[in-house]
Amino acid sequence: MTGRSAHAVLPPALRVWLGLTAVLAALVVVVLGVRYADAGEPGRADARIWAAVDGVGPSWRQVALATDFLGEPVGAATLVVVTVTGCLLLRRPRAAVLVVAGAGVAVGTATLLKSLVGRTIHGDGNLSYPSGHTAFLTAFALVVALLATGRLGLGRTAGTSLVLAAALVAGAAMGWAQVVLGAHYPTDVLGGWCTALAVVPATAWLVDRSADAMGRARP
Repeated sequence: MTGRSAHAVLPPALRVWLGLTAVLAALVVVVLGVRYADAGEPGRADARIWAAVDGVGPSWRQVALATDFLGEPVGAATLVVVTVTGCLLLRRPRAAVLVVAGAGVAVGTATLLKSLVGRTIHGDGNLSYPSGHTAFLTAFALVVALLATGRLGLGRTAGTSLVLAAALVAGAAMGWAQVVLGAHYPTDVLGGWCTALAVVPATAWLVDRSADAMGRARP
């Protein structure tokens, strides 16, 4: 294994499967975006899920609020700064770049899609699709899992399983919080989750390509 591939933030063994996952996720984002463009009310599936989680107790609502905080500016910045600091202490600048770029691209894409789709909740000024909170925490979990996979030298099956499991847990946790708090429709949450799945592998690939190109350019 060469020095460049050893430090790759997108392990070569995972590229094909995560690439396919990214394509499928992007397709889901587009389909849901077209389906709920300019809508201002829940769909049938949204209403059913909302009814199932309606009326959670105060203790669960506090859990939801704590989870929601991780997607707020202060909470998200804290997660990113702590993780970037850890990467730099471990002398993994490429990983530090991915932490910032992965989360930033996911949130930026979600914000752009909100304006393009125009779906609202609780009034015309509250754009909702896709969920930026869900996109951020899913992206963050994906990045951390990718870095752990490379660090541990996991193979295709174990690495892919770890990455997708991390994305599922993080997306489910934040998505549940957003639905319980009434901040998003369930389909917004699905769109945010798929947004992260679509952009993080591509961002990791671009970080690797850019870092390798810079390395080759050095005398």
